[in-house]
Amino acid sequence: MTETQKKRHSPLTWVPSAYFAMGMPFVILNMVCVLMFKGLGIEDSQIALWTSVIMFPWTIKFLWSPFLEIFKTKKFFVVTTQLISGVGFGLVALALHLDHFFAISIAILAVIALSGATHDIALDGLYMAELSKTDQAKYIGWQGAFYNLAKLIATGLLVYIAGVLINHYEASGATNQEAALPAWTVIMLACCAILVLLSIWHRIILPSSQKENTAAVRSSSEIMKELGEVIRDFFTKKHIWLYIAFIILYRLGEGFVIKIVPLFLKADRAVGGLGLSEQQIGVYYGSFGAAAFVIGSLLAGYYIAHLGLKKALFSLVCIFNIPFLVYTFLAWMQPESIWLIGGGIVLEYFGYGFGFVGLTLFMMQQVAPGKHQMAHYAFASGIMNLSVMVTGAVSGFLSDAFGYKIFFAVVMIAVIPVFIMTKFLPFTYPDNAAKESK
Repeated sequence: MTETQKKRHSPLTWVPSAYFAMGMPFVILNMVCVLMFKGLGIEDSQIALWTSVIMFPWTIKFLWSPFLEIFKTKKFFVVTTQLISGVGFGLVALALHLDHFFAISIAILAVIALSGATHDIALDGLYMAELSKTDQAKYIGWQGAFYNLAKLIATGLLVYIAGVLINHYEASGATNQEAALPAWTVIMLACCAILVLLSIWHRIILPSSQKENTAAVRSSSEIMKELGEVIRDFFTKKHIWLYIAFIILYRLGEGFVIKIVPLFLKADRAVGGLGLSEQQIGVYYGSFGAAAFVIGSLLAGYYIAHLGLKKALFSLVCIFNIPFLVYTFLAWMQPESIWLIGGGIVLEYFGYGFGFVGLTLFMMQQVAPGKHQMAHYAFASGIMNLSVMVTGAVSGFLSDAFGYKIFFAVVMIAVIPVFIMTKFLPFTYPDNAAKESK
């Protein structure tokens, strides 16, 4: 593509839609499928385990990222993985009607996860390669906003539509589980259509610098040697083991509750849940909750800029973890007020968005700096995702063993170590390190 051709397409024609496409598979696999399998009668422990295991590619994606420089272009991988993910959701829609639908669906979703993780590598690489540093900063807000819009659409609108369809089929005489099958089939087909259409759009609109791609071609042995150097440098950084422990502990509570919360919201009151419908979850947990997440994230940026990360970090840990008490309260009291339930969910999501920024900046400013900054940030992100994946995988078994009341109370005990650690955590680089390097 010539320079003239690239200038015809503003980044606004592809940055928002491409990052929306990035968010869709991650959110659907991590959150929406939890509700889908719950409605189809799968046990909580199996749902939490397998929807956590299939997220593993996002943890180890740095391992194959160098090889994407050898073959084709970044645009090729972005477009192809969107198409693969879209077709994958279409296959899930078909698999739901088979006898062993859960095992088959999980296998297909694992392929989608691998495709989605590869898409993330390629798109981030394309963003950095095709935009100047000025434009990268200019459009970073659009990138984050539309990634989170995918969460709004998936956990809000799509879950709400699933609830409407379930009510429609139930009105025709179907049981809840019978009604869930055609409803979720429609939702999976909708996910298929969205991603396939986006892949077609991005095949037309995405820029692609062939010159950059040609210069980047290296042998596999060279890439493996460089990967070994990156790994060695990461694990010999100052305070790195303390930082790894901090990253794991920061999201420990979230990792335990992320799979259980939607199951708890939907579970019957007789077994300790809140008995919400898919429509209610779509509104409270998806729409308003995700909107609160975005607002919290935006406000946190100004808060940290004013105080500096080191001064703000303890309060960020508090804001991130303490709101999980909401679910302890909801589990013990089982209120029926929609304002109390919805308000609690919004509060927790606001704290989640506000506090999550603190961990992201900590990884950028304290873990990533150095010769291999981008790769080391990917390492830190992988460790963070691994923490969430492992705790999510065991959360269903713990919830089944303890019941919702005790489970959420135990989670609050599990987050205590990160409060203690934060007070004594050393900083390798000062808060203004980025400014001093300019």
